[in-house]
Amino acid sequence: MRLLLVEDSARLRDLVGETIRGAGWRLDAVATRLDAEEALANQQYDLVLLDLGLPDGDGTDIVRQLRRRKDPTPVLMLTARAAIDERIAGLDAGADDYLTKPFNNGELLARVRALLRRAPLSSDPVLVAGALSFDPATQEFGCAGAVLRLAPRERAMLEILMRNVGRVTLKRGLEERLSEYDAEASANAIEVLLSRLRRKLAPYPTQVAIETVRGVGYLLRETEA
Repeated sequence: MRLLLVEDSARLRDLVGETIRGAGWRLDAVATRLDAEEALANQQYDLVLLDLGLPDGDGTDIVRQLRRRKDPTPVLMLTARAAIDERIAGLDAGADDYLTKPFNNGELLARVRALLRRAPLSSDPVLVAGALSFDPATQEFGCAGAVLRLAPRERAMLEILMRNVGRVTLKRGLEERLSEYDAEASANAIEVLLSRLRRKLAPYPTQVAIETVRGVGYLLRETEA
């Protein structure tokens, strides 16, 4: 799942970004209406977190543009505007939900999860590899009826491998993707993370194996039951 945050406050971008990435979602963050429009034109997002008061325009105009072109991407407005008429205007413009600043991080995550559950049927389907499953909407991995408890970077790595099941995932690609969660996603850090992930998967009948293709990358291979 990939989310877009449009927020002109650098401090709030960092705080919300830490919360969203900590929950295991990928996030792009921009500060202006122009940058938001460019991002939306070049990338399909699963949800937009949108500030109304931007330095170069109003966030409601971004929502109107999305809806005019029949884009159903869920939009959660984040704003200090608490007046009821302004909230109504935002929702009437096409926003799906509204959260007034300052807000609790737990409530933010709960609202994001709720909107992702209600996302259009065109959203990412549940991934399956062997007996493993991954639901992009809830960010949960399951196996034999159990929910796997994984750290954010472990979830990110396993999702990438599952999206490439049966194909080699290049080590450099993993480093670049995981740098979204940790700027120090070096080759050695990837090996340590992979070792930890294998240990956590070991107690479950996953029917998959993570193999190292020396000098190239990693392969998630389905095995026999």
